[in-house]
Amino acid sequence: MNLHEYQGKEILSSFGVRIQRGKVATTPAEAVEAAKKLTEETGTGWHVIKAQVHAGGRGKGGGVKLAKNLQDVEKLADDIIGMNLVTPQTSAEGKKVHQVLVAEDVYYPGDSEPEEYYMSVLLNRATGKNMIMYSTEGGMDIEEVAEKTPHLIFKEEVDPLLGLMPFQARKVAFNLGLSGTAFKEMTKFVMALYQAYTKSDSSLFEINPVLKTSDDKILAVDAKVSLDDNALFRHKDYAAMRDKREENPVEVEAKEAGLNYVDLDGNVGCMVNGAGLAMATMDLIKQAGGEPANFLDVGGTADAERVETAFKIILKDPNVKAILVNIFGGIVRCDRVAQGIVDAYKNMGNIEVPIIVRLQGTNADIAKELIDNSGLDVQSAIEFQEAADKVHKVLS
Repeated sequence: MNLHEYQGKEILSSFGVRIQRGKVATTPAEAVEAAKKLTEETGTGWHVIKAQVHAGGRGKGGGVKLAKNLQDVEKLADDIIGMNLVTPQTSAEGKKVHQVLVAEDVYYPGDSEPEEYYMSVLLNRATGKNMIMYSTEGGMDIEEVAEKTPHLIFKEEVDPLLGLMPFQARKVAFNLGLSGTAFKEMTKFVMALYQAYTKSDSSLFEINPVLKTSDDKILAVDAKVSLDDNALFRHKDYAAMRDKREENPVEVEAKEAGLNYVDLDGNVGCMVNGAGLAMATMDLIKQAGGEPANFLDVGGTADAERVETAFKIILKDPNVKAILVNIFGGIVRCDRVAQGIVDAYKNMGNIEVPIIVRLQGTNADIAKELIDNSGLDVQSAIEFQEAADKVHKVLS
């Protein structure tokens, strides 16, 4: 589950990470009030207005602006709230901005060249260890830095059983070229950041930039946070931060129906039970000359209602030219699934795209007979290759 910048900063602050302070506003009037309160708390009269969407590169799309007075705050908030923000990480349509973060301006007057760093914490799946990735080139696209100047990217791996050791945090500060007070502050920052990552059960904490002020303070100016969905039962307060407006509405609908669904860009819809079989089915579709339009795992209870819901979700994608149903009947009987498909088809009326159904396992022969004798425009298959050939034929 992805979080907004202000939500990520709330988590960071709760673990002792110094952040760029700010307040959320949903209207220009609220933005002005937020700016007034920030001025009272921080003493600064300049503020940064930041669009809150689940996408990076907001500044490039015009979603981050500097306000020098309250009139600027109101105007810029009015410009940003409601806009469709297009960034390198959004579609061409962009994402609608529903709220802004009114943040303190942490770049002190006279700091002509503030020092900015990049830092993230994530899992290195190749080694099974957590990893702190950092660079002196903060404020830039880290992908570009990695491509053009890979020697400026540092990595520190952390054994999750031992946790981050103090000498490792000092190594990070040393590699960033810090000394004195800034060195000590960065060491504390890294230790607190790692604790925030582990204690919140996150899959990613990315801060770009991490800022060193002229008086050697170290603080997070931005925060991109992704939480592990499987651990949200331990964090009810974090789960409440979910903003469904930022998510694919079809994926939200599927989740609420108890279906595991991921929208893709292909032309063949998939309905499968089991994640492993779903991955193999997507490979099968590609080998047959198609492209998977989705990942959809209906689970072990593929009854008529569940199958009908799955069909409706798949058919919301106008790019779908065919649907492949690939079910292994272990816990659930194939004939029950077949009857569910027939019932769902009849309830939905005319389905204009061809459907190929491969059922294997318990009562597969009865299931095939049910499909073949249904009188519906549904093609049955038993073998994997047979299903692939039928997918290829309908796409040709």
